[in-house]
Amino acid sequence: MAKAIMLQGTGSDVGKTVLVAGLCRAARRRGLKVRPFKPQNMSNNAAVADLPGDNRAGGGEIGRAQWLQAMACGVAPTVHMNPVLLKPQSDIGSQVVVQGKVFGEARARDYQAMKGRLMDAVLDSWAKVGEGADLVIVEGAGSAAEINLRSRDIANMGFATHADVPVILVGDIDRGGVIASVAGTHLILPEGDRRMIAGYLINKFRGDVSLFDDGIKAIEKFTGWRCFGVVPWLKAAVRLPSEDSVVLERLASGEKRALKVAVPTLARIANFDDLDPLKAEPQVEVVFVPPGKKLPEDAGLVVIPGSKSTIGDLIKFRENGWDRDLIAHRKRGGYVVGICGGYQMLGRMVRDPDGIEGSVTEAEGLGLLDIETMMEPEKTVRNSSARSVPFGLPLEGYEIHLGRTTGPDTARPSAIINGVEDGAISADGKVIGTYLHGLFSADAFRAAYLESLGVRNGGIDYRAEVGRALDEVAAELERHLDCDAIFGLAR
Repeated sequence: MAKAIMLQGTGSDVGKTVLVAGLCRAARRRGLKVRPFKPQNMSNNAAVADLPGDNRAGGGEIGRAQWLQAMACGVAPTVHMNPVLLKPQSDIGSQVVVQGKVFGEARARDYQAMKGRLMDAVLDSWAKVGEGADLVIVEGAGSAAEINLRSRDIANMGFATHADVPVILVGDIDRGGVIASVAGTHLILPEGDRRMIAGYLINKFRGDVSLFDDGIKAIEKFTGWRCFGVVPWLKAAVRLPSEDSVVLERLASGEKRALKVAVPTLARIANFDDLDPLKAEPQVEVVFVPPGKKLPEDAGLVVIPGSKSTIGDLIKFRENGWDRDLIAHRKRGGYVVGICGGYQMLGRMVRDPDGIEGSVTEAEGLGLLDIETMMEPEKTVRNSSARSVPFGLPLEGYEIHLGRTTGPDTARPSAIINGVEDGAISADGKVIGTYLHGLFSADAFRAAYLESLGVRNGGIDYRAEVGRALDEVAAELERHLDCDAIFGLAR
């Protein structure tokens, strides 16, 4: 088994994902064979990964963060990098994906009882992910100090103690109260868990790092833990795909550019990193519109992203008045792209006779495409090679969806995916729907599409930009953390 270290947080959204990705890239730059691992993740931003040893068509689902971390390691992602993925479908329940495949659905209370059975899958993947590696860097989930959930924990200390992996605690100084959060974690952890923590690091510091010297002394006084460093606000992190939808609450409109792209922030928004390549374009402004706000009238393009609950989000779409905004947008000559669940919403009707998504079994669509969608139990999960029909250019991406879409407008497909027609286009060519996630990542297609909207392309190689951002994050971590000591902890 490879040596390993684990990063756990004092809370959610403290920056563990980016830190793990940066440390993975730093370890790779040192010549180490490194792999990421996250026992349990909760996200609707999923990626398609390999199913090792499975010769069937398709793939399995993992959190998008582990896909990014695998990229930082320079390896292909596998389902064993994130053996348990929870995909929230409602405020109280989630779809449970185990080793890439749908395991079932569970309400929050039921899932706590299910965790004991899932530890076997976690440990099985843990053994597999370390094969042939020098180092595995593990990411925890949420807070290390959720002692109310400790007895069945598989994501943080439950895993660390079971697998005997030393832990570095991550505190987020940007949100305030970091001394109390680190010292408080030390205070309430049981002794066995406390012994697993080798030290801590402080993340997201703005300004002169030396100003926190007294804070480090205070934490040492309360905990006895060593500090591995203080990480400044990582500017390059904004160029990395984000997994946690909490970041959407903080995205604000920037400077005015040639094209404004409006994205309604659906309650169960999924795979919103589909918009990242557009955000990287110098002439494009992407605005995530929160519930209660109108779609901006000066938007040239509206993108309706994926959803984990198409019917539920379609109902909320109307409640927000976005349906009226969208009709007005079309009357002004605006363009629309719907991806996956967003594509399904653009049709006349979405039906779910088996109640796969919930108790509401049908909803009237937005009517911008002459199509209907029927939800079906079998889920399509695969990486896909494709070609844009209107532009004749190669596409790259993946499919994660339920449902079969038919109707007259599918006679004008938007893409050919693995030799099969996909999606639909309106008669005037201004409304496009597709099941292909990641289509804007294809540089040539993105350039051609933007030019068709009158926008000059910035000539960006998006995947190379992500790679450069990972290198910059790794360099910053090498500069501000004692990486020798961190990697030296691994056992």
